Formats: sequence, structure tokens, C-alpha cells
Amino acid sequence: MFTNNDINFEALKRKAYNGRWATLEEGIIPLTAADPDFRMSKEIENGIIEYIKDGYLSYGPFSGLPEFKKSVAEHFNTGKKGSFVPENVLAVNSAAMGMYMVARYVLNPGDEAIIFDPVDFLFKKTVDSVGGNIKLCAVDSKTGDIDFEMLVSLISPKTKLISICNPHNPVGRVYSKEILQKIADIAAAHDLWVMSDEIWSDIVYDKTEFNTYSSVSENAKKKSFTVFGFSKSFGIAGLRIGAVLCNDQELLDDFTEKSMFNSTIEGVSTLSQIAASVAIDKAKPWFNDFLAHLQNNRDLAYSMLSNSGILIPNHPEATFVIFPKINNGMSSDEFAQHVLKEGKVAIVPGSERWFGKGAEGHVRICFSTSQEILSEGLNRIINSF
Repeated sequence: MFTNNDINFEALKRKAYNGRWATLEEGIIPLTAADPDFRMSKEIENGIIEYIKDGYLSYGPFSGLPEFKKSVAEHFNTGKKGSFVPENVLAVNSAAMGMYMVARYVLNPGDEAIIFDPVDFLFKKTVDSVGGNIKLCAVDSKTGDIDFEMLVSLISPKTKLISICNPHNPVGRVYSKEILQKIADIAAAHDLWVMSDEIWSDIVYDKTEFNTYSSVSENAKKKSFTVFGFSKSFGIAGLRIGAVLCNDQELLDDFTEKSMFNSTIEGVSTLSQIAASVAIDKAKPWFNDFLAHLQNNRDLAYSMLSNSGILIPNHPEATFVIFPKINNGMSSDEFAQHVLKEGKVAIVPGSERWFGKGAEGHVRICFSTSQEILSEGLNRIINSF
């Protein structure tokens, strides 16, 4: 599994947008958007087909199908140290939408939110979109270590939210229970909300322990939301399905009401929820093989880049992206443009637009493809200089 023979390149060229195969000229290898090149599992496909066989696609419960909520709660409780009941889960149409909803619920215009730097651009975008002001807390661009002294110094009377990315995109750090407890204690001391984006929490290597944020202490359970999605683990980004989880049921009920998920104004496709439920309940064997493949790809990318002299790689504990430092004096944008033109490989520059100021001097390379494609892409990058 997970070789070139398992990739339908014609389908990707028709359907894989967001900076990938469908948007690039013939002959260019995209190692860009964090989306697998492999088809979804047969279990998910069959689950969708089975669900629609009776010909009905009726309204579902506004907050999500019971089987979806149950599957997500159990997924967090068995694999991520969670303590959720199904009622603690709200179905939303993507983790990105969940992030936006949390920002909208927590922040008024002019309120401040602390986010990491570097981190995925959606953290900034969601806060900007609701009129919030960003405060950037530095994390080490190789290790993901948080500057806690800086974190505390950024807190002001206007601060309302700390947003964390765990595992961290693009660095690939998995934050330990002790680090999460420290964040929770700081948040509690200043009466702050915490939003934990855990979309990458399935894709963790070397049997590294993962703790969902709300599990690490009683403080962490208070005034916190967890955001999750299925696009990374199961390759169903086009179905737009995610979840917001919260241990405080009164808080989640208020969040649901104010997000207009108690009417037909908002809501999530029942088909997408079924696909996600089947992914959790029946596609774990497929996922376990995918994870083993990704870990091999992580090791391959690290080895090839370590010996390149061009890029100095980090060693991600999670995610299927690697975030190497440029070693030839080029800026992130210059480097990405060079390898696109000379090597015919598309990668994401570590520019402020995508990851914040702290990302400059790096590029992000996605490795959720076959070893053949990954090797060819990395060789093209290295040999373009």
C-alpha cells in the first residue's frame, strides 16, 4: 500500500486543488498543501454508499448525528486521554470553521488573542476576521519550544484567548502534559480562554504520548475548546467535516446557540458525518498502515535533507510536513520560487503570509505521498542548486 501504484494521478489532476495537482502545470510535483495523495479507505467509501442506498438525505440533529458525536468522543477518550461524553461534541464543517467559531464566540473587536509564531496562517486569519488583535508568542522554529516568559509578558487586560496548535504545524512538535499544564495554569491565573487545535493529533510518530488539552488538569477543562478535523488522517478534506469539543456542557450549549447551530441556518452535511464516523469506527487498520508509511517518509525526508547541504531539517514528532531551515542565504520566497522554476517542485515558503514572521528562512514540505514521489521531489530540490 501507499506506493505510486496506489495513487490515481488523473483523479488528483481533476480534484486536488489548494495549491496541489489540479492547480499546477504538468510536470510540477506539489509538496505543498497538507493533504494526502492517496484515496480514502474503502471502508469510508462503502460507508457513504451504504448510507445513501435508501435514497434519503434528510435533516440531521442540529448539533450532529448521534453516531458522529459518539465516535468522536470515544476517539478522544481512547487515544488522547480525553474524558468527553457524546453531548460534549459539536459537528462543524471543518476544523478551520471550528477555529473561526471559537474566535467569534470568545473575542469582541479590540480584544487580544495570543498565538504562536510561527504557526499556520489560519490562527491569525480567524482572529483578524472577528476584529481581534494578535499578540505573537515566539516558539523555536526547529523544536517548537514555547517562550513562556514572553507568553506571560504579552498578557494584558485586553487579552482574552490563548490559541495553541498541538501537534504544531509547521514544526511538528507534540506538547507534553507538563507543558500543557503550564499553559492551563497561566490561562487560569489570568482568566483566559484556551483554544487547542488538535487536527494533527492522530498523526504522531514513535509512539509519542498525546494528551488532549482539556485532559491535563481541572484548570484546562475550564474555558477551553478543542478543535478537530478529519482531512489529515483520512484524506476527506472535500467533505468539510470537523468537531468542536468542550467538557463544560453549559458552555458548549451556549456556544452552539450563539453559533446558530440550533437552527437550519448552520449545520453539517449528514453524509460528511457518516464518513467521519466510519473513518473512526472501521478505517483504523487503513490509518495504521498510513501512519507507518508516513513515519518512513518522515525518516526519508529527514535523511535526504540532512545530507543535502541546502536545507537543515527539523525532526517532526507529528504531522506530515517538515520545516527545514534554508542554508544558502536565500529568503523563503526566493527559495520556493527557485525550486519551482528550476526543479519543478512546489513547496510552501516560510513567509509571514503563511506562518508568521518567525517562519522566515524556512520552507514547509509536505510528505503525504509515495516514497517515489517524495524522493523525486526532494532530489529535484537538492539538484536545482
